[in-house]
Amino acid sequence: MKRRILLVDDEVAVLLTLKAVLEISGFDVDTATSAREGKARIRHREYEMVITDMRMEDERAGEDVIAEARKVSYKPAVALLTAFPVDDISWQDMGADQMLVKPMHTRVLLQQLEDLFVARQNELSGVTVKKAAPVRTTGKSAAKRSATVKKSTKTAAKKAVVKKRVAAKKVVAPAKKVAPAKKAKPPAKKKKVVVKKAAKKR
Repeated sequence: MKRRILLVDDEVAVLLTLKAVLEISGFDVDTATSAREGKARIRHREYEMVITDMRMEDERAGEDVIAEARKVSYKPAVALLTAFPVDDISWQDMGADQMLVKPMHTRVLLQQLEDLFVARQNELSGVTVKKAAPVRTTGKSAAKRSATVKKSTKTAAKKAVVKKRVAAKKVVAPAKKVAPAKKAKPPAKKKKVVVKKAAKKR
């Protein structure tokens, strides 16, 4: 059976995109474009999870949706979706189980939702689970972090290969060749100079 999620957001583009992503991932998704519509859906249908934006009809409309989700007997997991992050104490005081910061990569979003489903099941079973901190992996910073990790991994791998090769071959620097010393040439022999005496005149 598909797990049912309610999405509440007044930005239609965000709502439809998120709905498509979740449906492709195997969820049954309902949507609402206002806190009022979201609260009505929560009262008339059961959901495993409610994901609501904070700012809709007013700055704190999301709090009304969270409060309604906390009233119902079927106890859905609740996530606050926002582009304007608040501190941990604030969203926990609102009654949310998790804060999701948009925009967000699909893989990260699905992992956080899965963690929330597990936490909800544990809560219903009486097991206490520590709430996860919100994760942000968006924009250039994420790309830079990813590139840095890849680069450092490649560098480490290259160094490891070089070390293995050196250890295997036990490379020793070859001794420098010393040129043989040149023998000193013996001193040149002096030529004897023979002086012919002139014949005496008679």
